[in-house]
Amino acid sequence: MARIKNRTAKDGTPRYTAEVRLKGYPPGTATFKRKTDATKWIQDTESALREGRHFKTTVSKKHTLADAIDRYLKDTAFTNLTPNEIRIRKPILNWWKSQIGYCTLADLSVSEFDECKDTLQGIGGAKGEPLAADTVHRYFLAISHVLKSCVKWKLLAKSPLKDSGIEMPTKPDGKVRFLDDDELSRLSIACKQSRNKQLYSAFMVAVSTAMRLSETRYLYWRKPTNPPEFGAWGVVNLTDKCIILETTKNGDSRRVFLSGVALEELTKLSKVRRLDTNLVFPSPTLPQQPIDFTSAWTTARKNAGVTDFRWHDNRHTAASYIAMDGGSLLDIAAVTGHKSLVMVQRYAHLSESHVSKVVESMNKRIKGS
Repeated sequence: MARIKNRTAKDGTPRYTAEVRLKGYPPGTATFKRKTDATKWIQDTESALREGRHFKTTVSKKHTLADAIDRYLKDTAFTNLTPNEIRIRKPILNWWKSQIGYCTLADLSVSEFDECKDTLQGIGGAKGEPLAADTVHRYFLAISHVLKSCVKWKLLAKSPLKDSGIEMPTKPDGKVRFLDDDELSRLSIACKQSRNKQLYSAFMVAVSTAMRLSETRYLYWRKPTNPPEFGAWGVVNLTDKCIILETTKNGDSRRVFLSGVALEELTKLSKVRRLDTNLVFPSPTLPQQPIDFTSAWTTARKNAGVTDFRWHDNRHTAASYIAMDGGSLLDIAAVTGHKSLVMVQRYAHLSESHVSKVVESMNKRIKGS
């Protein structure tokens, strides 16, 4: 017996819940956004049940998704992934464990993953702003690898994400969002007036150095005894006017040069730094943990009237300013830490005037020879 129930989701869009009941097997359900997908799931599930291919087997009932993730990180990841890929993927998989890790493999269905997608788009993979489309894709890529491994280990006959029909968010077209001079002025004032007294300094560091949020939050005054196991972190060196990022997203260390307001703000902070922590931007209540800027940052943007601008766009702002001031793509890559010029190609149009001057200068030299 099979049937499809329809309902309306909170966002006003339809949802179709498919139910399959076959004698001798536990009932199965899955929710879809399209009725055609629900119908196809019923047909595939009934066929798999009759042929003994359905993944709701005894072994899949004994293992949870959390068990599978732990096995993946212990075995498959260390065999097939680089240390840097593991460093990036581990917190993502831990997020999946926190959301649906309790589910047995037999109980996993499209509906759980669809809800997780909505969660990622709504509140983000960790406490903070909604995740960008490409990051949501990255979260699903990571868990898909785990489920494929489960098939290889014969814990599942088929990954519930294969041909799931989940509508993923559209990836951005590569356009760069950066602050114009007026927006920069308004947002700087709003950050300075924030109740969070560390926000302005952190904002100045981010927009002046093109550092990522994680790199900014995990800044230390001296090298920590127990540095973060995963994620980027760095040490401020005011003597040499730089920040040494010991680990970054791409796995390499990087020297970030300080000047102007960023250097001034860090110098000020060094004179009034707390003695119970080594962090540059510590949490007021948990000094061994970095502060969470989410609420203060949201309020500052609202007060400044700056819309459609994420913290990560501070990085784009810094790179864009370098391009507009005549910096080459190599210059931008050196500051941002990108290994490939493909990633900084998005700023090329901003440096067209610089390229034009280079060509003009070259032709003058040719003419005068």
